[in-house]
Amino acid sequence: MFYRPHILFLCHCLPYPPEAGATSRTFNILKELQKEFDISLVAFSRSNHQRGIQERENSCRALEQIVSQVYAAVPVASEHSMLRRIWDHVRSLATSRSYTFYEYWRTEFQTQLRTAVSRRQPDLIHIDSLDLHRWVRDLPQVPITCTHHDIDSELLRRRAAKEKSIVVRSYIDYQAHLIEQVEREFCPKFNGNLVMSTVDAMKLETVAPGTRTIIVPNGVDTHYFSPTTDPSPVPGRVIFVGPTVTFANRDAVEYLLRNIWPRILARDRSASMHLIGRCSDSDQIRYSGDPGVSSLGQVSDVRPHLAQACCCVVPIRIGGGTRMKILDAWAVGKPVVSTSIGCEGLHAVEGENILIRDTPEGFAGAVLALLSDPELRSKLGRGGRKTVEEKYSWTVIGHGLRAYYWSCLRPTAGPDLGNSSRAWKDCNVNRGPEV
Repeated sequence: MFYRPHILFLCHCLPYPPEAGATSRTFNILKELQKEFDISLVAFSRSNHQRGIQERENSCRALEQIVSQVYAAVPVASEHSMLRRIWDHVRSLATSRSYTFYEYWRTEFQTQLRTAVSRRQPDLIHIDSLDLHRWVRDLPQVPITCTHHDIDSELLRRRAAKEKSIVVRSYIDYQAHLIEQVEREFCPKFNGNLVMSTVDAMKLETVAPGTRTIIVPNGVDTHYFSPTTDPSPVPGRVIFVGPTVTFANRDAVEYLLRNIWPRILARDRSASMHLIGRCSDSDQIRYSGDPGVSSLGQVSDVRPHLAQACCCVVPIRIGGGTRMKILDAWAVGKPVVSTSIGCEGLHAVEGENILIRDTPEGFAGAVLALLSDPELRSKLGRGGRKTVEEKYSWTVIGHGLRAYYWSCLRPTAGPDLGNSSRAWKDCNVNRGPEV
């Protein structure tokens, strides 16, 4: 019988439903790893993904169809108690430890973790976010990899730069400093640090010298997301996809509606904007009050909305990692207008698969050009689809990741990697010094 190693997978958010960037990535990584490994999932639950007990249980049941073992998800306490949230910040200040050290502490999680280890000794441990660093010292001595959806210290500094309050800005900068210390302490000790792009690899290696980075890009299901003519595009339709419960997306929508959209409407009164993604009821009403704007909230299937769009916009000004909203748009053959930060780390080529603009005037002009030029839309759409087929298919990425994990477990053994080895080479493995 073929040997299937055991991976203990620790996650900062329960990755179902796979609607947002982090949950979609983690869900697909789990699916790909389970093809050759047995996965035990121990996870926290975030309120913006599962709002209550029933949703947590439903998500766990869905994930049980994907991986070998799913333990009951543990809610993040500070999301349900203002007193706990304040106490976590106070402890962070008093001890000079990052806020996440306390945010991700629950006795229930510790119990789940110990149960998982006692039931079956893991051959490898996957930590899906450095937010869970406080648990590293409780883990058995086996190879450990850590996913970096963003380079957290830099993400916090970018966020601080957008804050108007000096007090808030100073505190976020302080947390960035604490997180940088965490990155410097832990990342060189991991067998591998999985990053989204070469850009993120360079950033992490600069912050934490001696870190071994492995580039595992975000991907897209190229079968689920594919070009279609049904329904047909609505003339003048522009779409933004992303939950405004995250700071980066909220900032992007505010910037879009305040600085870009009025310039578009001034020249094309028939243009319409659809905002897709979970947001508060008050924000949904406020956004929909702008001329030509409809805030639709969370939708069960984003594909019909993408199909109706003439172009997708990504006016992101804060963030790291790579934008899955761009990959989804490329996969369905839709042209994209993005800021430089929005498409950072992706194989984005100006004029071939994307238009990149960093000023409100330039961004609005690029959108207007796409709304009025079907040939340009078609060219960028074809270029985007070609890019995801060649570089960002989860099938290709999964082959590579499994090959890397086999190399961690048995450097001179393992299955016939075949296409996995070639796929992994295409994923640009960046091997730092051995830990």
